[in-house]
Amino acid sequence: MIVPIIGNVAYSITMDPTVWIFDDRKIILEEAFNESDKLEESDTLQEAAERWDRAISRQEKPPVNKSLSRHEREDILKYSYVMPIDDFLNHAEINSDATHATIATDSGEVRITLQELYESYLLFAIDGKPLTDDGPVHLMYKDGSNRDTPLKGVNKIVIN
Repeated sequence: MIVPIIGNVAYSITMDPTVWIFDDRKIILEEAFNESDKLEESDTLQEAAERWDRAISRQEKPPVNKSLSRHEREDILKYSYVMPIDDFLNHAEINSDATHATIATDSGEVRITLQELYESYLLFAIDGKPLTDDGPVHLMYKDGSNRDTPLKGVNKIVIN
């Protein structure tokens, strides 16, 4: 159930989507696409500046819930969740000559641009449960263009 980011990067990253349910960066699936519709250009620039700041200061650790109340634990099981992929890509430190990514899935490989990859979510839980049949993650574009037909069965991301 792990998804490595390998290839033309300074550091290979191994993502474990089974623990993301406790990560504060997760976004409820329905809210993820509502928010992307409302983003303005200034918000996009602000996010890019924040990503840059995080990439520069490697001291920052991923935000993780320390403890959950009973109500919060029950709520987790009600929703489907996505995780923005950009933090993981920033930690891998993609080399400047990289231009594309190859997404390895159970049904083959798909080549996308790095921009498309940065502007993607990884669906990792449906109704609070990990994707077991066609997982470990699905890749969905933040603009919602492939929301009904995400890349399923993603098991490796190779930066080219």
